[in-house]
Amino acid sequence: MRWWISGLSQISFPRFVPLSGTRGVGTRTSSSTAAAASTSSKVGRCMHVVIGRATLSPMTTLILNQDEIRGLLPMETCMGLVADALKTLGRGAGQNPLRQGMLFRDGSGLIGMMPGALDEPRTVGLKVVGVFHNNHGTEFDSHQGVVLLQDPDNGLPIGIFDASEITAIRTAAASGVATQALAREEAHELAILGSGVQARTHLEAMCVARDIKKVRVFSKTPARAAAFAELESRRHGVSVVSTKTARQAVEGADIVCTATSSSEPVLFGEWLKSGCHINAAGACVKDARELDTYAVQRARLFTDRRESAENEAGGYLIPLAEGAITEDHLLGELHEVLSGELVGRESPGDITLFESLGIAVEDLVTAHFLLEEGRRKGVGTEVNLGGRADAPL
Repeated sequence: MRWWISGLSQISFPRFVPLSGTRGVGTRTSSSTAAAASTSSKVGRCMHVVIGRATLSPMTTLILNQDEIRGLLPMETCMGLVADALKTLGRGAGQNPLRQGMLFRDGSGLIGMMPGALDEPRTVGLKVVGVFHNNHGTEFDSHQGVVLLQDPDNGLPIGIFDASEITAIRTAAASGVATQALAREEAHELAILGSGVQARTHLEAMCVARDIKKVRVFSKTPARAAAFAELESRRHGVSVVSTKTARQAVEGADIVCTATSSSEPVLFGEWLKSGCHINAAGACVKDARELDTYAVQRARLFTDRRESAENEAGGYLIPLAEGAITEDHLLGELHEVLSGELVGRESPGDITLFESLGIAVEDLVTAHFLLEEGRRKGVGTEVNLGGRADAPL
């Protein structure tokens, strides 16, 4: 679960420098004119893009589904995008307000909004996504929604993308970036707590970040853990085995990823090997946590966004409220380690912890890449939603 509910706050977007070129600018074209323009590359000042058989205006909206996103977005590529977005936000060239949302009255889930903007690449948009607890154990991901991109000059919707797959990949990509920055180079043994979508993508990211040779997975549903181990062993060509207990998975591991829906600790500090690295990617609300207090006390703690951690991260806030740690136990943001402003690992014996909240700029930079890559490769469906001031009544 990746949401925290706060009150509404005022959001202001940056003043953008006008785009060069003519995207989204020029002569407005009626549907009949656009159809007749298939033999021309231009209508007035409005450039046209050929997608499959159709000739479409750049004012159209590209729609990408889950399978199309998966085919366009390699994990290693997404890791690079996320790292760049965090560094861009860190130097003040972007906006990332706290997420806002609404809990369903029956307790079955929530729906939330994550707006944001980046100066490089110039991107503005919003993720609207719900967490539906009743989807656990069904064919559907618990996270359902869309990522919307808008033209930063005129607000026209230019991309609508499945949020389930973007969330699955970019969340693991952020953990992969953290692992590259914080884990020991000789980290080869991985433990994963959880056997769902995030467990799958985290295994992929860890195999990019380090030379993983052995994997142990635990799930509260043993049959799912066994199926995960069999499938992922074949997929990655590494040894993946399921364990009867979480402790058996974690003890001796160089890297531990928690990817569960639990609101109570599933990882305990006494299990942790000296020198290990932890990615905590499951519980991201202020009253839930996957790590016990001792695990947090033992670790050098970093996060993707300090403001988010101070409002959303139960893994940090609960030990803080207990008096077990102080505010300075949160050493800083991941971008500070990437840029060399902070030291991540001071010694081989350090335990490092990345508290992943998942923030909007990670979604938006990923969606921006998908927009460009989809149009370059002719993947997806383009529609014209309109938005014209002179639309007929």
